[in-house]
Amino acid sequence: MVLAGVIVNTIAIIVGGLLGQVFTNIKQETKDTIMKAIAVAILVLGLNMALKGVQSEYFLIVLFSLVLGGVWGEWAELEKKLEKLGQWIESKVGKKKKGNIAKAFVTTTLIYCIGAMAVIGALDSGLRMDHNVLYTKSFLDGFTAIIFSSTLGIGVVFSAIPVFLYQGIMALGATYINQFVEPQLIERIIEDITATGGILIVGIALNMLEVTKLKVGNLLPSLLVAVLLTAAVYYIQLML
Repeated sequence: MVLAGVIVNTIAIIVGGLLGQVFTNIKQETKDTIMKAIAVAILVLGLNMALKGVQSEYFLIVLFSLVLGGVWGEWAELEKKLEKLGQWIESKVGKKKKGNIAKAFVTTTLIYCIGAMAVIGALDSGLRMDHNVLYTKSFLDGFTAIIFSSTLGIGVVFSAIPVFLYQGIMALGATYINQFVEPQLIERIIEDITATGGILIVGIALNMLEVTKLKVGNLLPSLLVAVLLTAAVYYIQLML
């Protein structure tokens, strides 16, 4: 089943988010310490992904992707739309729930959707029916969902919806992609998405550490731009 890994990942986030509500009585100081520790870990993950792109001969693609994607995202006001969606969910769930549901939803949606494992896992599911990457991601996401939910609130659970849609669409699309796209191009696309996504993850970590207030949501189009630029450069090189 193509969506097996996606479904397991979605369930893991929901279960982890619900379990996290059991531990909401943790001291605020402890929650702050845990959140800072998670933010540092996310920062290291993002740097590791981004540095692979820096070492690549195609780093300019990453730079142009961020610039063009940022312009696109600012024009579309994606961050604001994500926040409005989170606020709408908050209004439906009710104020009785503890934590900022909108903030929890936006933060965890970005973390779970941006990253090499989300892209590679979905592609592996679609191309090879191999769900091992998404199963591993499910374990990690489920565990972090417990921590995030206990500190940020129930909004973490709702991030499972965009995760399912995002990874599901990629997995289903990947079942047909190998009929039109060469394996070498797919590999280069994954590398450039990983590097671009790594920089976005660094931004998320810095926001969590309250070092800056970067609108990471407005940079999401950078991932799509990276795909288009990588494909364009690849085919231009073939013609030369």
